[in-house]
Amino acid sequence: MSLLHLDSSANRSDESVSRRLTALFASTWRAVHGPAGYRYRDLAADPVPPLDTAYCSLGRRVERDGLVPPAGVGDLVESLAEEREWGLTRPLITELLEADTVLIGAPMYNYSVSAALKAWIDRVSFPGAFTAPGTGDNALRDTKLVVISTRGGAYAPGTPQEACDFQIPYLRAYFNRQGVAADNMRFISAEMTMAGLAPHLASFRPLAASSLASARAEVTALASVQPVQPAIRATS
Repeated sequence: MSLLHLDSSANRSDESVSRRLTALFASTWRAVHGPAGYRYRDLAADPVPPLDTAYCSLGRRVERDGLVPPAGVGDLVESLAEEREWGLTRPLITELLEADTVLIGAPMYNYSVSAALKAWIDRVSFPGAFTAPGTGDNALRDTKLVVISTRGGAYAPGTPQEACDFQIPYLRAYFNRQGVAADNMRFISAEMTMAGLAPHLASFRPLAASSLASARAEVTALASVQPVQPAIRATS
């Protein structure tokens, strides 16, 4: 089993609720599965560069050639700039494809995801990146996705600001489009995280505490799931 753990909060201190929750998931997961398959990437500490013309040129060439799998993209590189862009891109795609589970810490920024997470999404979305060589099948169809969402306000279904949530619907639509099955996606949210700081939200502190406790319990339970062992056939 392997886990790719991505943090995207700009706040790299212990005050970050999303980082605390993803760390809880990761430590629980490692206790069950062992540390060997664990991979961590901090998208704030080591930002993914934004796309440029060379990335776009190489991507368009790949599309014209019929969505060449990642292993063949290097043969289509025509400049040092394109070589650099592919050198930045391929390792990110490789570690995503190698993960059985992808864990994303996604705080809500201005109703959507952080720029750090969006930059990673843009870069790994290279044409043909998720097409399995030989078969043409989607390489992410068995990948499990866990998104831990933190929001300063309340955006859950039934709340007044539900329509302003462009975070979870966006991530759900994006990963579904990339081939991750709906049944393999889990979204865990902690809401009203600003209530403990902002005086005008003080009345919501009990709600914030309840939401965080529920998120922690869900994170722990999900990360603790034991791997399914293959059935052993009896032989005579």
